[in-house]
Amino acid sequence: MRIVYEPLASLNRRRLALGVLAVIALAAPAGAEPMTFATALARASENAPSLQGAALQVEAARASARAAGALPDPQVKLGVENYPISGPNSGRFGDDEMTMATIGVMQEVPNRGRREGEAGLAQAQIEAAEAQGRVERRDVRLAAALAWIDLYYSERRLAALDKISATLEPLWEAAPAGVASGASRPSAGLAPIRMRADFDDQRSELKAAVGKAQAELARWTGDPAAGINGEPPVLTVEPALLRAGLEQQPTLHAFGAAERRARAELALARAGKRPDWAFELAYGRRDPMFGDMVSAGVTMSLPVFSQNRQDPVIAARTSDAARVAVERETMRRSLAAGLEADLADYAMRRDQWMRTRDVVLPAAIKESDLETASYGAGRVDLAGLLDAFTQLAEARLTLLEREAAMARDAARITFTYGSETP
Repeated sequence: MRIVYEPLASLNRRRLALGVLAVIALAAPAGAEPMTFATALARASENAPSLQGAALQVEAARASARAAGALPDPQVKLGVENYPISGPNSGRFGDDEMTMATIGVMQEVPNRGRREGEAGLAQAQIEAAEAQGRVERRDVRLAAALAWIDLYYSERRLAALDKISATLEPLWEAAPAGVASGASRPSAGLAPIRMRADFDDQRSELKAAVGKAQAELARWTGDPAAGINGEPPVLTVEPALLRAGLEQQPTLHAFGAAERRARAELALARAGKRPDWAFELAYGRRDPMFGDMVSAGVTMSLPVFSQNRQDPVIAARTSDAARVAVERETMRRSLAAGLEADLADYAMRRDQWMRTRDVVLPAAIKESDLETASYGAGRVDLAGLLDAFTQLAEARLTLLEREAAMARDAARITFTYGSETP
């Protein structure tokens, strides 16, 4: 048995290195694992700051609602009454039987309509905040879904481009030899240079697209090393169901909540034409030889000038309620038109994708096979063969590009007009 002793300094350095590695491993973000489509949506729903802000807005509205409709705080009144400032008792507090120190309490009681209106307005504000939160949740999930899809197809297109480049590389390398042997035209030797440059341009664009999609996915999920895993979901676009469920769209719900808030503000304005009350109870302390006194009173407001005060406010709130109803109808029509336009775009892109898959790509494959056979038989030069394989490469990339566009449209339609959980 051989025993090896390490110097103490070396042992300490090794322990330090292991400790640093352990710290790095523990400090690595939990979200560094590649995300499936569903995981990305879940993380966006949990981590998006805008959703946290919307939740806080709902919480604030609910907290404010607890005070809505409550009576105002009572008021304490302290004072001196009938203090003489002239005459034989001038300046003396206890010599006059009318002079007294008073302490009292007053409670204002707004009319019932005003208190009910405040409570109704507070509830409407809660509903409006919740509806706005649902709109924000939909927008966040849609943005995360599009970012995931963009990253998925950008990576697929980049991998396909690299595979195609590797396939074409032997043909590019053979072009100069064909020119040297006289089998190809002199200009054929320049074609690979141009093609390589075109492919390099596409590769640069796709790398940029990958970086942008990763940044966008990190924005919504909170994962700085955002990556994807798995396949995109199959999102079925059913026009009849989407049209039937348009009224359940979160944006229309938000307008409905705004309309209820406008009606609550109108009810509160109308309550201003009813009188408010105030009750007062006071105790008066006088000189013991005269005795103490108690006073009570009721105060009522008189909205007798409603033409100049309450009526203009009521008219303004009535117009606001009507405006919100009109805006809701405007939004409903806009959504209906947007749905039809998006469905038309989706149908167009689906047709283009199917045509590329069923017609263009098979034709390009057949053409490349025929040109290969002709090249082997000496009936076509290398330039013709290279052109056929280039057309095949472009067909494959176009198929992926159109599939990505169709997937984006399906996600946007599903999340915008359909269920929140596709």
